[in-house]
Amino acid sequence: MTPIAEQIAKELDVKTTQINAAITLLDEGATVPFIARYRKEATQGLDDNHLRQLAQRLVYLRDLNDRREVIKANIEQQGKLTPTLAAELNKADNKTRLEDLYLPFKPKRKTKGQVAIAAGLAPLAEKIYQNWQLNPEHEARAFINQAQGFSDEKSVLEGAQFILVERFAEDANLIEKLRRHILKQAHLCSKLVKGKANQAAKYRDYFEHTELLRNVPSHRMLAMLRGRNEGLLALSIDVDPGQDGGFSSAEQLITEHLNLRLTGQAAAAFLTKVVHATWQLKLKQSLTTELLGKLRDDAEVEAINVFARNLHDLMMAAPAGAKVTLGLDPGLRTGCKLAIVDATGKLVDTATIFPHAPQNHWDKSVRTIVNLCQQHKVALIAIGNGTASRESDKLVTEVIAKLGENKPAKVMVSEAGASVYSASEFAAKEFPDLDVSLRGAVSIARRLQDPLAELVKIDPKAIGVGQYQHDVSQSKLSQSLDDVIEDCVNAVGVDLNSASAPLLSRVSGLNKTMANNVVNFRDTHGRFNNRSQLKKVPRLGPKAFEQAAGFLRIRNGDNPLDNSAVHPETYGLVTKISQQLGTKIDDVIGNKSALENIDVTSLTNDSFGIMTIKDVISELEKPGRDPRPEFKTANFQEGVHTINDLKVGMILEGVISNVANFGAFVDIGVHQDGLVHISSLTNKFVSDPHEVVKAGEVVKVKVLELDPERKRISLTMRLDDAITTTQGKPAAKATKNQAQNRKPEAQRKNKAQAKAVSNAAMGNAFADAFAKLKK
Repeated sequence: MTPIAEQIAKELDVKTTQINAAITLLDEGATVPFIARYRKEATQGLDDNHLRQLAQRLVYLRDLNDRREVIKANIEQQGKLTPTLAAELNKADNKTRLEDLYLPFKPKRKTKGQVAIAAGLAPLAEKIYQNWQLNPEHEARAFINQAQGFSDEKSVLEGAQFILVERFAEDANLIEKLRRHILKQAHLCSKLVKGKANQAAKYRDYFEHTELLRNVPSHRMLAMLRGRNEGLLALSIDVDPGQDGGFSSAEQLITEHLNLRLTGQAAAAFLTKVVHATWQLKLKQSLTTELLGKLRDDAEVEAINVFARNLHDLMMAAPAGAKVTLGLDPGLRTGCKLAIVDATGKLVDTATIFPHAPQNHWDKSVRTIVNLCQQHKVALIAIGNGTASRESDKLVTEVIAKLGENKPAKVMVSEAGASVYSASEFAAKEFPDLDVSLRGAVSIARRLQDPLAELVKIDPKAIGVGQYQHDVSQSKLSQSLDDVIEDCVNAVGVDLNSASAPLLSRVSGLNKTMANNVVNFRDTHGRFNNRSQLKKVPRLGPKAFEQAAGFLRIRNGDNPLDNSAVHPETYGLVTKISQQLGTKIDDVIGNKSALENIDVTSLTNDSFGIMTIKDVISELEKPGRDPRPEFKTANFQEGVHTINDLKVGMILEGVISNVANFGAFVDIGVHQDGLVHISSLTNKFVSDPHEVVKAGEVVKVKVLELDPERKRISLTMRLDDAITTTQGKPAAKATKNQAQNRKPEAQRKNKAQAKAVSNAAMGNAFADAFAKLKK
């Protein structure tokens, strides 16, 4: 435990005691949100980011230790575990190094080197390696072995060569040197597979592509790997780009590592051949495979992180609140589906209208929506952003114009994943008699009321805010997204009396069975009036209650503290606070001026330290506060419904629909999201688009370039950029003042960045990526 804790503490730059405390809590079954919120005293303030990293590293390092012990036991059984080797194995801090050290002792199939050793050629190989002045052909005569198949000097020397090649190829220190050398200077090369030009059109950016291995960004790596997996691209690693023939830098490194100084000695040609074979026949291919795998793994991690950040931003988007909402799922031939939900999200009415072609019942559809809005006092109209969304938006605009006072507000809502919810088991259970298409309208309405509560019902991979999400490890992706959802749900808190089972299942300490039991208990016995009643729910034991209670809210219950993030274990502390102030608990809640006068040190004891007390006071000042931002909506420009309505230089308002490593996609209401390239997000240098924008954010953009034929829209958020046209193609040009104000270093980095992505905004590979994202 201690070495692992020390390593993690060093990596996270925190104290070992903090890591040990967190590990103990995790092993006892505590969740990350619970530890981060209610065990700050024990971990001395580790936040959820630290704890997530800790939990991941803990699993990795424990697996590493288990593998280490297996390897040591195997080598010991062979009688080859020396103190030096044991020390090297113990020092190995990653699985790659551990496996490198194990390589010479790993059971393997019969090799040419092993055959030569069995024939007694090992002494010859060692003799030539140690004495370069010896004549290999002359020495080989004494080792001819007809019975073993080594009938002449040539075959004997080949056997000796195989012995040395295999020995050198299993040298862990040599492998590590080569690995670093390749990562430092090698290039990744991508070429079109012969005869595949027609099928590979979307990968044309990679037909003859090369770039430094260490600089390949995750989205390009995943694009090239997809092309290779489809049999359209061939990938290779070139250690010495531009060099034709001759001794490679890798072979030179092997020569230096083996301390070979070959300058015409009798064995020089033989040993040079050994070095060449060690690289070309053994290490080149294995390291290429390994490093391409590492690039894939790194790209996967980055892609998963992009997805996780976008999902977090969507989950934490501002809720419109508890208002009667009409959800409109647009459609053409099959009509538009309408669903009205009350302030609590309960379905109260549905309808189907056919305002668009081919039926064109426009006026009748307007009357239907007007009547529904008046009948149910609709405050919000949520319009799905799919097919016919802008036409439906125009319809709703006309509806609002015909309504008198208390006009509802209309909002365009992403319908990504709504169809997944509609066909889900949960939706079928909730609305067994409702048509699948109408369930989608319900989801759209609820998503506007509370994005978090509705999105938890949908497989996060179906929400469509990822980058090459189908090309990464699905288990790692699922785990990462589950962690994001858990953190978001517990950061906001959950209404115990209205939350769905999927939402409750994301609460710290609860699982699907417990969540369903909570809902069943609520349906049978009525609403919860206090948190203690949770203890009566079947299968929900003391540990689950401890983990969950603080994140569950009860409005208008027996105890006002139940509607706050104050944990039941600290209710006694609140009583002491009220006694110190000489007032009732009800009068303490929200009384910031009184709470500012609390003597914190006088309340500390063995159970509660200063950090816990301050947290409780902070919560009492603003009980149940929602960490999500204020609700805002984008106003799409009237008259702009398709890409053909756009004009270069037009300034529009839109919503960030997705953020990738190369920029941000923006929904501007024309059925095709535009791309703001990373270099066009701001006037300053940006290394990560997430530093500037996040999914769900309302932004203003200017149209830079249009390609209606390929459905490409290039945008900029630098609204004061001048737009010039070169050979009929619009482009962005900074004003003179902007150019002067930018720092030279930022300018250099922006140029390098723009060059590196090479027409990323309009390239075919990114278009393919975008198509996948939108699906």
